[in-house]
Amino acid sequence: MRIIAGKHRGRVLLAPAGQTTRPTADRVREALFNILSHGEPELRGARVLDAFAGSGALGFEALSRGAEHVTFLETDPAAYAIIHANAKKMSAGDQVAILRTDATNPPKAKEAFRFLLMDPPYKSGLGKTALPALAAQGWIDGETLVVIEVAAGEPFSSPVKGLAIADERTYGAARLVFLRFSAE
Repeated sequence: MRIIAGKHRGRVLLAPAGQTTRPTADRVREALFNILSHGEPELRGARVLDAFAGSGALGFEALSRGAEHVTFLETDPAAYAIIHANAKKMSAGDQVAILRTDATNPPKAKEAFRFLLMDPPYKSGLGKTALPALAAQGWIDGETLVVIEVAAGEPFSSPVKGLAIADERTYGAARLVFLRFSAE
């Protein structure tokens, strides 16, 4: 697994061994970041939250493409250690915060993030549990763009009042669901 574009293009990322973590496929990551790089809000200079982070591939791709800071949320000990190793490999230093915490029961946030990238285990329902918890604790607000990766055929609707599906894109076995808060 490699960083696809940006200042760290081509750098190899470590991934946890075994079947407990399913890294986002390169093709899906490339499509996601092409969309984010050409849309609003702007990724460059943004604060990004990578929930259910796994290897951290989504967050590290965001850093490579100009995000200012990424916070990773991960509970699995092996994945948590891999994110630390990847941060060291990328010399990310103070550009990252790695929290061993559950996205479905997060602590209070210091401030909201411009982007929430979420890749929970497919068909687990954890995304629907995490979104209201993250909103209630201040991790996301009316300005946040939320992107959740689900299985292509997995039903998904927003569990947060005012957070509506703005777009959906399917890439093989994966579907990216883009959510924004509506003005209503």
